[in-house]
Amino acid sequence: MTAAPAPSAPLRVLSVIPPMTQLNTPYPSTAYLTGFLRSRGIDAAQEDLALALVLRLLSPAGLPQLRDAAQALPPARHTAQTWHFIDEYPRYEATVGRVIGFLQGRDPTLAHRINTRFFLPEGERFRSLEIYQQLYAEDADPLAWAFGALGLQDKARHLATLYLNDLADVLRDAVDPRFEFVRYAEQLATSQPSFDPLASALAAPPNLIDTTLQALTLQALDRHAPQVVLLSVPFPGAVYAALRIAQAIKATQPGITTVLGGGFVNTELRELAEPRLFDHIDYVTLDAGERPLLALLEHLQGRRSASRLVRTFTRDATTGQVRYTNWAEPEVPFDEVGTPTWDGLPLDQYLSLLDMLNPMNRLWSDGRWNKLTVAQGCYWKKCSFCDVTLDYISRYEAASASTLVDRIQAIVAETGQTGFHFVDEAAPPKSLKALAEELQRRQVEISWWGNIRFEKTFSPALAQQLADSGCIAISGGLEVASDRLLALMKKGVSVEQVARVTKGFADAGILVHAYLMYGFPTQTVQDTVDALEYVRQLFENGCIHSGFFHRFACTVHSPVGQHPEDYGITLLPLPDSPFAKNDVGFVDPTGADHDALGKGLKKAIYNYMHGIGLDEDVRAWFTDVRGKVPRPTVPKQRIARSLTAASL
Repeated sequence: MTAAPAPSAPLRVLSVIPPMTQLNTPYPSTAYLTGFLRSRGIDAAQEDLALALVLRLLSPAGLPQLRDAAQALPPARHTAQTWHFIDEYPRYEATVGRVIGFLQGRDPTLAHRINTRFFLPEGERFRSLEIYQQLYAEDADPLAWAFGALGLQDKARHLATLYLNDLADVLRDAVDPRFEFVRYAEQLATSQPSFDPLASALAAPPNLIDTTLQALTLQALDRHAPQVVLLSVPFPGAVYAALRIAQAIKATQPGITTVLGGGFVNTELRELAEPRLFDHIDYVTLDAGERPLLALLEHLQGRRSASRLVRTFTRDATTGQVRYTNWAEPEVPFDEVGTPTWDGLPLDQYLSLLDMLNPMNRLWSDGRWNKLTVAQGCYWKKCSFCDVTLDYISRYEAASASTLVDRIQAIVAETGQTGFHFVDEAAPPKSLKALAEELQRRQVEISWWGNIRFEKTFSPALAQQLADSGCIAISGGLEVASDRLLALMKKGVSVEQVARVTKGFADAGILVHAYLMYGFPTQTVQDTVDALEYVRQLFENGCIHSGFFHRFACTVHSPVGQHPEDYGITLLPLPDSPFAKNDVGFVDPTGADHDALGKGLKKAIYNYMHGIGLDEDVRAWFTDVRGKVPRPTVPKQRIARSLTAASL
C-alpha cells in the first residue's frame, strides 16, 4: 500500500483516459472527474493517452518503427497488408503526417488530392469500395452514390479513414494481434474469471505499442507531477493499457497512488478478490466516483482512516487479501457534481473519422462532441436484460434544466464548440422537454443528440420542439421487434408505438438509430424472421435511418440473470472467480441457431442502411441457416397501416 502523504498536504490529481476508447472526441469520464475535483478546490488535470498513443505511432517519427516490426516478421506471418505496407512504405511515410492533419481539420485542401485516388497508398481496407463499384456499376466513382459531386471533404475523410485502418491492421499483424482503434486486448478482461491472462500479458516483454505507451506515461508524469493518478476504464478494451500505464508508474515513481475505476469496474469487478491486481493498482473504487474519491483523498491527506473509505477495494498489507470498505455516506447530488471541463485535453488534435457512410452511424466517430449527462441513472429501470440492480442504472436523479443549460453555456465558452452528445442510459422526456424550453428561452443555439426510450410521451409535437432546440439525432432500443418479446423484456413499448414515435422524429428532420437484439430467451427462428420484417418496414417507411444488431448476453446483474426461471432458461454454473464476473452462459430450450441467424441480420441491416434490398423477401438474408427458413407472419403493410391509422 502506498504511504499516505503528510496530513493535510495538498494533492495533485491526474485523470487518464487509457487506450482505447475513441479518437474523435475525449471519453467524458476524466472531464467529469476533473470538473468535479476542481469545483472542490482540488488541483486536478487530465490526459488522453489513447489519442496520444495513436498520434505517436502513426506519425512520420513513429512509422519507421512500425516498418521495422513488419520487416522483422517471418514470411509465414506476413499478410497481404503487411507486404503492401512494406512495398509502399515511402508513400506511407510521406503521407501519414498530412493525413493526420487533414483528419484533425488543419489541412482541408488536401481533400482534393486524396479524392484523386492516386495520393494515398491504398491497401486491403480499400477493397470495400469494390462492393460499391459492383452495386453502382453505372458510376465511374464507386462513392458517387454516397457523396455526389459536392461531398469533397466527407469523401476524402472516408478514404483517409480507410488509410488509417490499413495502418491499424499493420499494427495488429506486425506488433500486437490484440490491437484495435476502439477495443484493445478486450478479450483479456471481458468476464475473465481469472487474472492469469492479464498477468501473463503484463509480464511479457513490452512490444512497440507498450513501450510507446510507457514513454507517453512518463512524459505525462513529468508535465503534471501528480501524487494521485486516476485510471478510468469504461470498457474491457481499456483495461490492459490502463494496467500497462500503472505498471510504468510503479516502476519509476512508486510513491504515486494509482486508482482504478469506471464502467468496467462497476459491472465486472464488484466481487473483486484478486490480490495480484494490486501489484499495479493501490485502490479500486465502485460506481459514481465523486464520493469515493473525496473519501480517498481525505484518507491520503491523513484526515480520514482507512475504515471510512467509500466503495473501495484495497489489499491488506498484513494478510495480502483483498478488502472491501464501504462507509455509509450520502452521494454527491447530481446538481452539485460540477461542470465537466475539457481543459488540458488537445481538442484540436482529435481525428474526425468517417467509417460508416450512413449519416446516423457516423456521429459516433465523426466530429468532436461535448459529452454531457441529462440525468444520473435510468428513469425506467425495468428492462429485463439490463443491469438494473447497479448504481449507474438504479439511482435516478435529474438535474434541473437551468443547471443543464448553465453547464452547456460554460462548456461552449471553454471549448468554442456547440455540439453535444447526451450520454444518458435513456434521457427522460420530461427533462428533454424542459431542456428544450430553457435552450430556446435563453436563445442558446447548439446541436445535440442522445439516447431515449421510444415511449409514447415523445409525440410529434415534442419531437418538433426538440428539433427546434437543436436535436439532430436520436437513438433508442427497439431490441427484438416482437410484441411478445418486448413484453417479456419489460420494455414498456410495442412495435407499432415505436413506429409512430420514430416516424415523428424522422418527420421533424431528426436522424433515428435503433438498437436491435437477437438471441433473447425463448426467441425462435420465426420470431427472428418476423422481427427483421418489422425492421425492413421501419426502414421502408422512413421511420429509422440506421440500426445495429447485437447478440443478447445474460449478465449476473440483470433480471434475466437473477431470475432465469421467469424467462424459460437455465443458467450455466459460473466458475469461482476472484476477478471479473458479468456474462453468464445459459441453456435456451428453443435451440435456435442464433449465430447463423445473426449473420443474416447483420447483412440485412448493413444493406438497409445503404438503401439496398428493402424490396426483397427477408428470408433471402438467412443463407447460413440450415433447413427451411419460415415465411414472415407479419403483413407487409403492417407498419404503413399503423402509421396511417395514427394520422387519422
